Amino acid sequence: MTVSTLDRRSFFQKLGMAVPKTTGGQGQDGGTKHLFRISDQELPLVPPPAVTITLSGGLEPYAGPWDAEQVAHLLRRTGFGVKKADLDLLLGMTMDEAVNHVLNIVQPAADDLPLNNYYYPGDGSSNAEDGYEDPNIPLGQTWVNADYDNAAEGYRTESFRGWWFDQMLKDDASAREKMTLFWHNHFATQTESVFYGKVCYQHNQLLRQHCLGNFKTLTKEVTKNVMMLFYLNGYLNTKDAPDENYARELQELFTIGKDNPDHYTEDDVVAAARVLTGWTIESYVTDIHTIFYSVNHDTGNKQFSAFYNNTVIQGVGGPNGGDQELDAMLDMIFAKNEVAEYLCRKLYRWFVYYNIDATTEANVIQPLAQLFRSNGYEIKPVVETLLKSTHFFDATSKGCFIRTPVD
Repeated sequence: MTVSTLDRRSFFQKLGMAVPKTTGGQGQDGGTKHLFRISDQELPLVPPPAVTITLSGGLEPYAGPWDAEQVAHLLRRTGFGVKKADLDLLLGMTMDEAVNHVLNIVQPAADDLPLNNYYYPGDGSSNAEDGYEDPNIPLGQTWVNADYDNAAEGYRTESFRGWWFDQMLKDDASAREKMTLFWHNHFATQTESVFYGKVCYQHNQLLRQHCLGNFKTLTKEVTKNVMMLFYLNGYLNTKDAPDENYARELQELFTIGKDNPDHYTEDDVVAAARVLTGWTIESYVTDIHTIFYSVNHDTGNKQFSAFYNNTVIQGVGGPNGGDQELDAMLDMIFAKNEVAEYLCRKLYRWFVYYNIDATTEANVIQPLAQLFRSNGYEIKPVVETLLKSTHFFDATSKGCFIRTPVD
């Protein structure tokens, strides 16, 4: 980890500023009185650049001490802080049992839903700031099945955000919400762009339900999800006006990445956009859901580049054409080794350390990627192997986490 050697004077000079001086009244010469001689005013140089940190160990099971230090490390990386009750609970287990417990995902109770908590009666004064009084959803009742209400959706979205933060706070000794946040960051969307509380909640629940499931299945579900169709314009993608937004992000951000300079081409983005034509959204106001409108689907063959072995996805018409072509394209994409490598690097940075050097790539990332592929892109075996590894519990990694805004 490199440390800057820029001294204080050089720092201010680079900014075009005068070097600040220590004030202390007037000296005998009428000038500024200094606590020390001018030559002593400089702060000492910072240490020379340090050697880049290399975490030791590979994916062999951790067999070292199992005490409060290791338990706290596991809880911090898989959750949002350490609760005394969780610490005591996992201390009563072996390391293997503790990781299994953390990865045993239990979904929120059926009645644990975002509520109408956004109406607060004022005191009758002219400057009282009352919340919105929902004419359809009583105070304290859930709105997740309510019809669209333009006046209410901003309040419902804030209610959803509060509900999610509450899930993070009370998710005891579990990786559920940390993994939900991981997928939220990976399949990035924005509530303000969609402005529909129910859709935001449904998307969040989709990520939660699949958080340790199958990555390929999750990718297909997100591709057809109402919120993603809104956010990246998939609902506007038709054979007469193809929209490349999601087709590009699917490859660049969600699956292949750009770690390897030899990756997909612009023609692949165009071909993927054609595969995805026809998916749209029905009934925005009431029963909102995704549909495949075959009339808007491009039924021509789609030619991909040499990166994808010059694959041709055959155009399929009819009501099942959208799913058949989407499945064929995901099969093509997930056949590339880059998908597993890209996701394993992201999971590594999420749980362990932001820097991946050549040693870590060889001893951790590549074996994890092979495990990912051999398990049909099941997420849980990869996370479980990483969290139980000697590498994860290396002492060097315990103090290097840079907290996110959510943390």
